[in-house]
Amino acid sequence: MAQTNSHLTLLSDLTPPSLERTWLTSPHPTLPIVATCSSDKTVRIYSLTNFKLLSTITGGHKRSVRTAAWKPHISGESVLATGSFDATVGIWRRWDNYGTNTNPTEDNLAEDEVDAEDEEWRFAVLLDGHDSEVKSVSWSPSGMLLATCARDKSIWIWEDLDDGDNNFETVAVMQEHGGDVKCVSWHPVEECLASAGYDDTIRLWREDLDDWGQVACIKGHGGTVWFLDWEGVDASPAAASVDLQRQWREQVSLSGPRLVSCSDDRTARIWRRVPKESASAAALSSAATGIPSIIRPTGTDENWEEDACLPHAHELAIYSVAWSRRTGLIASVGADGRIVLYEERFVEGGPNTDPGAGAGADSEAMDTTDDAAPSPSSLRTGWSIVAVVDGAHGIYEINHAAWAKRADRASESAGTSEEEVLVTTADDGSVKNLDRIEAAGTLHWQDPVLK
Repeated sequence: MAQTNSHLTLLSDLTPPSLERTWLTSPHPTLPIVATCSSDKTVRIYSLTNFKLLSTITGGHKRSVRTAAWKPHISGESVLATGSFDATVGIWRRWDNYGTNTNPTEDNLAEDEVDAEDEEWRFAVLLDGHDSEVKSVSWSPSGMLLATCARDKSIWIWEDLDDGDNNFETVAVMQEHGGDVKCVSWHPVEECLASAGYDDTIRLWREDLDDWGQVACIKGHGGTVWFLDWEGVDASPAAASVDLQRQWREQVSLSGPRLVSCSDDRTARIWRRVPKESASAAALSSAATGIPSIIRPTGTDENWEEDACLPHAHELAIYSVAWSRRTGLIASVGADGRIVLYEERFVEGGPNTDPGAGAGADSEAMDTTDDAAPSPSSLRTGWSIVAVVDGAHGIYEINHAAWAKRADRASESAGTSEEEVLVTTADDGSVKNLDRIEAAGTLHWQDPVLK
């Protein structure tokens, strides 16, 4: 498999930066803006058209803001959920009147910034239920459910009643994790929730008969699982023909999108659901999965298998992974201050390798399909490292990475509005933009990075 040549270079800084540690950056689902969470108890909203600060959200939390997520499928208004070390979750609202220009100019960019300052965010409601620091929040694909998790080992699911009075109802509290729950992430199209935590496990949750419960417990990592992200629904490996991509999607449609995780054990792993049509009753039994039948009926249990272990690239804990739903690239960041990009491609023939062998493969392309996994044997893939940046934020740890559509003036004038930016968030509070250049000529991205 030919390896792609690419590199990452600095494009721009988002200014002004926070003066304290920033934890996470959440790109808006439709507008060219991002929200960053900081230890200074604020959330900053930045423009992705000119990389400048639009507004600062203050006054809602008494301690560090650790996490944030935008509610999807809303028109004319933006709704942001925030989670804090003060054990509360805040819901913020603001009418959309900035960041919407598709062809920004100096004049309307300045007007946008004035509007952002003149109209403040409204603190709509405070969700109080967790006993300790909230670590992650995530909206369901419909936007009606909000999942939150905390150091108290619990996961809460709240329903937005959408009654005009900002009322939320608690619909479930799950406490199966044996430690601090670090991350919750909803499936891109299904009401299936993934969680990860200090107990080294990944757990999957679904609703059955009006009750939420665990359907799978994945035990593959050898340390705290810090973060999770889902593959795009229509994703397929890179550099494939239209026909090959169609075959891939057809043959993996029963499995659905895969899940990528990262851990204190310095590995990033990909997991695939085994379709029940191809799994025996014994494989799906409670005895095999280790899930007590009292939690879920046996018929609803799911079997998830490791699909790949990405090539080894980090020397310290990996804190975050981001799976681009546009390009299929995966980015990882962590305690070593390194940014790594991985690409999946089809490979021809040859014996399959043990997915766990990825830990020592470095930048070489790897066939990571397991014979026992549900991936079609005729369509094998391998993951390879296509870009690495050491010390991307100087000496500081990088806490989070996210992909967003590029919206700055350079990309618009070049007619490349489908490019992406990679947003990374770090301990020093600064905001940076990285370019990714595809040397092979088949693709061309400009990927800003946000600290």
